[in-house]
Amino acid sequence: MNKNFSMRHLLHFFTVFFVALFFGNVFWSCNKFEGDQTIPAYIHIDTIVLSTDYFTHGAATSNITDAWIYIDNNIVGAYELPATFPVLEKGKHKITVRPGIKLNGISSTRVWYPFYSNFEIADFELIEDSVRTIHPTTTYTSTTFITWMEDFEGADISLTRGSSSDTMISKTPANDPNAWQSPYSAHSGVVHLDEEHQSFDLYSFDKFADLPGLGAYVMLEIDYKCTQPFMVGMLAVATGSSATDYPLINVAPTDKWKKIYINLSPTVSENINNVDYFQVYFSGALGNDPTATFYFDNIKLIYNKD
Repeated sequence: MNKNFSMRHLLHFFTVFFVALFFGNVFWSCNKFEGDQTIPAYIHIDTIVLSTDYFTHGAATSNITDAWIYIDNNIVGAYELPATFPVLEKGKHKITVRPGIKLNGISSTRVWYPFYSNFEIADFELIEDSVRTIHPTTTYTSTTFITWMEDFEGADISLTRGSSSDTMISKTPANDPNAWQSPYSAHSGVVHLDEEHQSFDLYSFDKFADLPGLGAYVMLEIDYKCTQPFMVGMLAVATGSSATDYPLINVAPTDKWKKIYINLSPTVSENINNVDYFQVYFSGALGNDPTATFYFDNIKLIYNKD
């Protein structure tokens, strides 16, 4: 598979441009200090908790790093969690909290996540020189559509081996301590590399022909743990011509389970009128170590069905 260096940088630029153009926000924090009030009230938020119906939206894993705060529908700021921040308002006000993420795992591209619902309190009392704590919760919005979900709990795995791959992904044994586990989850996907199996390329078995274009949000969520970096990309395939390879993100190694939100929207919107379908792929290599291990779970390809 040709992982073209210049294309990778072009896609990075296009992604940053997309964030500015379509999400319309950058990470910032400030306060609307207006009127005669000089003593602020304070709000504290520790975390924003995601809940899901497992059978509709899969596992409730998240990496919500920020809270975007609105008072009476006016933006106050975006704050990295946990946060305590001042507000020059008092009395009862409507508080809205939008869950925020690091798009593509990059700290400089923080956005509110359009597939998580807002948390609202209609009459929240702000008291001067006092700290009040709120405990926001969120879930997937009613218009969220997960067109592909792989949690490695079923009999089959919806990933297929590429022609150049040395090995295939498999399921961990039940209750393997390295797997991502929950009341609904006992398995994860795992790829083992060694001297005889030095690289892997895995493609989504499904071919996605109905993804929305025109800048509509298309996101890939992945939970992962790995000893070497891996690449996430897309193939754009048109009948009668060769597939175009779009390497998107190099994901760094981690010895703990992490979640990343990968923005597929620029690639889809750029190609939607010229291809028949898309496939998502993951690829990795042994590197300089004698062995390498890659764990995957809770893969979700998401867009807004409206």
